[in-house]
Amino acid sequence: MKKVLKTLLIVVIVVLVAIGGFLGFLTVTEYRPADVEVLPIQAHSGAQAVPAGDLTLLSWNIGYAGLGRQQDFFMDGGTKSKPGDRDVVHSYLNGIAATIEKVGADLVILQEVDTDSSRTYSIDETERLALRTSVYALNYSCPFVPIPWPPMGKINSGLFTTTNYEISGAERVALPCPFSWPLSTANLKRCLLVTRLPVAGRDQELVLVNLHLEAYDDGEGKAAQTKQLMALLEEEFKKGNYVIAGGDFNQIFPGGLDTWPNTHPELWVPGILDGSELPEGFGYAYDLKVPSCRLLNQPYDPSDKVNTQYYSIDGYIVSPNVEVGSVEVLDLGFANSDHNPVLMTVTLRDRIA
Repeated sequence: MKKVLKTLLIVVIVVLVAIGGFLGFLTVTEYRPADVEVLPIQAHSGAQAVPAGDLTLLSWNIGYAGLGRQQDFFMDGGTKSKPGDRDVVHSYLNGIAATIEKVGADLVILQEVDTDSSRTYSIDETERLALRTSVYALNYSCPFVPIPWPPMGKINSGLFTTTNYEISGAERVALPCPFSWPLSTANLKRCLLVTRLPVAGRDQELVLVNLHLEAYDDGEGKAAQTKQLMALLEEEFKKGNYVIAGGDFNQIFPGGLDTWPNTHPELWVPGILDGSELPEGFGYAYDLKVPSCRLLNQPYDPSDKVNTQYYSIDGYIVSPNVEVGSVEVLDLGFANSDHNPVLMTVTLRDRIA
């Protein structure tokens, strides 16, 4: 009996030491970005200033080219943590690139873009999706994410803004993280990718903010991040700039819950936007006719009305000097991502009406 107890004690000690060592490793290697970081701009020669007047924008959470029609995800009630092989990722990525090329938007803002992750077989997705001028901001970097089983492993993922026009500057602005140690060690470090583009013939800049707000928190994280976002937008508008923010808010736009009711609150509950959080004169730009996101509790099956859950959580915010012409969620049937892209046309006005 003493030998058995001694053996059990040794096993327990070994397990505790292993767990402690692993937590120590994650703590030492935890991604700790500064509050504000200047980002390098990847540019080819010949890029021109943004033309004054009309512009088109495309915002899309591409689900790291790993969450297409055939996929589910363990955090949404599914079982998978990554696509089955490298060919699946290339297939989704090629479909995403083809859509971006076909749409031909002036400005493209993408979320969940991997550069060197185990889940996407170390493919640098920015190389496939880049236009003439691009900026990338990490919001998830961990040498080994230990969940689920098999584990997700190494992740490097972030926000990507790309255009054929000139970018004069870009910053990564950190957002509040709602997770404390040890969850913070292997969790996302959300941020805003703030990109500045000169406008031809005008003193104002176009300040374009790419965002992907908190998803799996209790709601306080989303609220704190949204508050910081709104403050930044208001500050930039007061400088006289044109301001557009877009991306995945992980919050339902006004009226979205009526159009796409949440029938699976036990799996995931997004936040709610009602407009009261907007700075004076700013407005949301979104489309409720087509859902912008689906729940990943199962592979996509639109005929399954009971288990298929939709949301309207992707869109834009525009300042008073930006006039929205149209906003459309492109119905791609979630073929290559769990999100549909959102296309918007705007006019940069020379004065506020």
